[in-house]
Amino acid sequence: MGLAVRTVERWGNNDEDLRRGPNHVPTNKLSEAERQKAIAVMTAPEFRDQSPKQIVPALATRGEYIGSESTLYRLLHDEGMQHRRGRARAPVSRPTEHVADGPMQVGAWDITYLRSHIRGAFFYLYLVEDVWSRKIIGWAVHEVESADLAATLVEQIRREMPDRDLTGWVLHSDNGGPMKGATMLATLQRLGVVSSFSRPSVSDDNAYAESLFRTMKYRAKYPSAGFGTVDDARTWVRDFVAWYNDEHQHSGIGYVPPAARHAGEDIAILVARRATYEAARRRHPERWARCARPWSRPETVTLNQKVDHAADNTPSLAA
Repeated sequence: MGLAVRTVERWGNNDEDLRRGPNHVPTNKLSEAERQKAIAVMTAPEFRDQSPKQIVPALATRGEYIGSESTLYRLLHDEGMQHRRGRARAPVSRPTEHVADGPMQVGAWDITYLRSHIRGAFFYLYLVEDVWSRKIIGWAVHEVESADLAATLVEQIRREMPDRDLTGWVLHSDNGGPMKGATMLATLQRLGVVSSFSRPSVSDDNAYAESLFRTMKYRAKYPSAGFGTVDDARTWVRDFVAWYNDEHQHSGIGYVPPAARHAGEDIAILVARRATYEAARRRHPERWARCARPWSRPETVTLNQKVDHAADNTPSLAA
C-alpha cells in the first residue's frame, strides 16, 4: 500500500492523525509582495512564453533575482498557471496498462528487418508473441511491409485457434504504417481484437517484441551475412521459432519453455524442480545457508506497467 511502518503504528495509537504541520512560518518564505512581483514578472509579455529555466538566467544577466527555478515553479503551481508555454507539444501520455494472468489475453507484435545478400535489400519478419507465455503464436516472412500482409497473419492466427474467440484480445504494436493501416485496423475490429499502440518513437513501450528480436539476432546460429532468398529466411525462422517455443528456457517466466507455459505444463516442471532442490538440501543441509530456490511462477505479466512512486520502496516481483 506504500505506507510507512510508523504511519501504521501512529494510526494504531490514536483515533486520528493529530499532526497539523509545522507550527512556525519558514524564515525564507517569500513575502506576499515578493510573490506578486514574481508572478507579475513571469506573466509579463517578455517572459510569459518562457519557463522558469529561461526566466532565471535572463534576470541574472540583468542583475535581478526574484527566486530560484524551483520557487518560481512552485508559485506557478500554486496559482494554477503551471502549463506548457509556447508552441511545444504536450508530452504524449503513457499507453494503457494491460495485465495478463493467462495465455491469449495480451499479445505484442512487430516487424523487423532481415538482411539479404544484396546490399540495401531486406526481407521483413512479422512476429506475434503472447506476452504472458512469451510463445510465438504467429510469424511470416515477406519481401515487403504491408498492412494487408499483417492482417493476413492475424487471420492465420484466428484460423489456427478455431476453438478460441479473439474478442477482447489486446494486440500491442508500435506506430508503423502496417500497424495502423486501414486493412489491419479493419481486421482487428472485425475480430473484436483491442488495438494498443506505443508512444511515437518510444521502443520501450513494445519491449516484449523488441526483446524477442534481440534474442533472435544475437543467437549464435543467426546468419549475420544475411539470407540468400526469402525461402532461406523462412526456413531459418521456422527452425528458430521451434527452438524458442519448445526448448528455450526463458528467464522472464521461470526458465521454462514458452510453449510449456502457454499450455500450463510449466506448473509440473517447477514443482519437480522444487522437489529436486528440497531433496538435495535434505541430503546436505550444511551446504545450504538459506532456503532452497523456490522456482516460483510469475502469475501475471504487465504490459506498459504504470509507475507507482508511492510504492517505490516496497518489495516487488518483476515479471
